[in-house]
Amino acid sequence: MSDALPPTQDHAEATPPVQYDRMLVALHWLLAIGLMAQLGLGLWMDDLPKEPVGYRAQWFNLHKSIGICLGFLVLWRLGWRITHSVPAPMNPLGSWQDMVSKLTHRAMYLCMLLMPLSGFLGSNFSPYPVKFFGVVLPRLFEPDPDMKSLFSEVHEMSAGVFMTLVALHFAAVLWHRLVKRDGLLQRMTWGRAHHD
Repeated sequence: MSDALPPTQDHAEATPPVQYDRMLVALHWLLAIGLMAQLGLGLWMDDLPKEPVGYRAQWFNLHKSIGICLGFLVLWRLGWRITHSVPAPMNPLGSWQDMVSKLTHRAMYLCMLLMPLSGFLGSNFSPYPVKFFGVVLPRLFEPDPDMKSLFSEVHEMSAGVFMTLVALHFAAVLWHRLVKRDGLLQRMTWGRAHHD
């Protein structure tokens, strides 16, 4: 039996979509808003006083709860991205722009996974319980200051790298929108993609 498909069917399956599907668009913007808010909250929490007792802990527990939710959203988005067709790259395959774009997106996914994972593991190595919107989660490890410090460093480093990548990503979007005017932004919206 031949593996060849009829030309029309083969062409239909090989042609990438014009824009991202609605689920990826929704996950993209939900994570964009959530992650930016979470990063802002994390930076703001660093200066919170430890008195009165419990005030700082409430904000840290909220940060952890949101982080767990975002972590699952990242896994959902990654799984959806892997199993669904996406538009072809805007830049010529093999060009330096194409390589930078791919490396940047992969690094962003890595950071989006590292931030919640390192935060969760670091919290499990602290002497304080991990609470998910007030519900105490089972402790995975015994308190260990060295491991807590290690994962805290990974958490902060991945957040710093991610913010840099977001700035680069935003600059690339502006370049495509204002200079190249190739309709890239429309591919990540609910409207109909088109070229300017």
